[in-house]
Formats: sequence, structure tokens, C-alpha cells
Amino acid sequence: MGVIDIHPHIISDDATRYPPAPLFGKRSDWSQERPCTVDALIAAMDGAGVAKAAVVHSSTTYGFDNSYVVDGCNQFPDRLIAVGSVDVAAGDAVPVIRGWADRGLKGLRIFTGGSTKDFDPTELENPAAYPAWELLGDLGIPMCIQTGPIGLPQVTDLARRFPRANIILDHLGRPDVLDGPPYANAQSLFALADIPNIYLKLTPRIFGDVQKEKASAATFFPRVVAAFGASRMAWGSNFPTSPGTLADILATAREGLAALSDADQRWIFAKTAQTLYPALAD
Repeated sequence: MGVIDIHPHIISDDATRYPPAPLFGKRSDWSQERPCTVDALIAAMDGAGVAKAAVVHSSTTYGFDNSYVVDGCNQFPDRLIAVGSVDVAAGDAVPVIRGWADRGLKGLRIFTGGSTKDFDPTELENPAAYPAWELLGDLGIPMCIQTGPIGLPQVTDLARRFPRANIILDHLGRPDVLDGPPYANAQSLFALADIPNIYLKLTPRIFGDVQKEKASAATFFPRVVAAFGASRMAWGSNFPTSPGTLADILATAREGLAALSDADQRWIFAKTAQTLYPALAD
């Protein structure tokens, strides 16, 4: 089974056709220092042995204009699908989501903060977004949420309020793992384990964190699998936001998950992605 990446990004080299208009008014440094076109991503995937990818729209470059991620992925329909961003609380969110879905969008993402802004979970509390969340369940479109521990109560509420909508927690919600086993500081993450429509995205951030202080990959990842199951965990490279080649990022992830069984690794590196995004199926 080929490896599937559910968190690379692409940036166009044609700023006239795809003009930057970053969310929150500040463009991310990485998108200017390490831009990666869709053709460059395909080349990186070929070099790393990554078969397919769910490409995540760069909100810190294009705001809510998903044109490049959709157009780019549509050039390689056998390898790529697009995950975009929409203002889900806007009055026209439902028709806007339908419109992007008609153009090929297979997933959505809410960016509540990160590289250009502190996390603000209030966006996840807005009842104006509820019609959009209902639509996600109708269309089978998963929602990635970029937040930290501060936003996990809101994620919990949304997951329980809309059980037909699968939620993918970017970067595992950035848990504090530095205290090591039994990882008491990450309890807010483990508290989500009994909510079946919450999935976890494993990215370079967590693979870096488990190498610090009292944490270790050998103690943390088996604990996460025991709580959530590998079938609710998927790997995402965060390439090129995270530095390094795609091949190096994948090698680090494989090393970090070496304590897991081959079956669990198959889920994390491919099968969970195909569950969340059926268009990535073989």
C-alpha cells in the first residue's frame, strides 16, 4: 500500500492569476521563503515515495480563495485532492461550500491561529456556522481544525453536535507532551478519545516534541493508539511549511512510529486517509 500524505501545501508561482490575500492580513513566512507549486509537490512525492495526497489550502497565503489548491489538484486527479477553507459563519457559507465541492474540493479546514496569529477558538462557537456543519455531514466532507488545547472544548462541542461530520485535529491539537508518561499534561487530548468522529493528524510538530525533555516516541504514540486506535490517526507532512525534504519528513515519521505494529502503521500512513477521503482510495 502506498503512503498517503494528508497535509502538504502548494503555492502558485503566478501571483497575477492567484494573488495572495492572507487570512488575518499577514502572510506566512514559509509561503514566501519555501513556496512549492503543485508540480514541485508531485516531484517531491515521487522522490519520497508518497503515492497520493490531500493538499491543504494555505489560508495564510490565499485567505478563503481556494482557486489554486483546487486547480492544482485537478491537474493530477489520480494523485491529489484539495482541502480548502471557507468562512463557515458567513451567510452564504452553504452555497459557497457547494460551489467549491462542485469544482472538486473534498475537504475543508478552519484555521483559528498558528503561524501568523494567536489561537482564537471563538470562531468554533458561532451558531451562524451550524448550517455549514450540517452540510458537511450531508456531503461527507471532513473538517480539519487548526487549534491548540485552548480550542478543544469547542472541538468537543462541535463533534458531539454534528456526529456525521468527521473532524481532523491538525497537529493533534498541539498537546503538551514534555512531562512524559503518563502524559498528564496532554489529558485534554486523550479526553477526546471517546468521540468517534474526531481524528488525529500526525505532523512534524509532534514528532519533534516527542524528542524533548521526558517525552519519547516509544511511550507516546503507543499510548495514543491505545486511546484512539490507529484507524483514527493519519500522517501529514506539513511540507513545505516544516523545513526539510518530503523524503526526510517521511523518514522521521517512520522512525517515530517504529514502535507500532505494521498494521497500525498501514492505517496511519494510508488507510485512515482513505477512510476520511474516499477519493484517495486505490
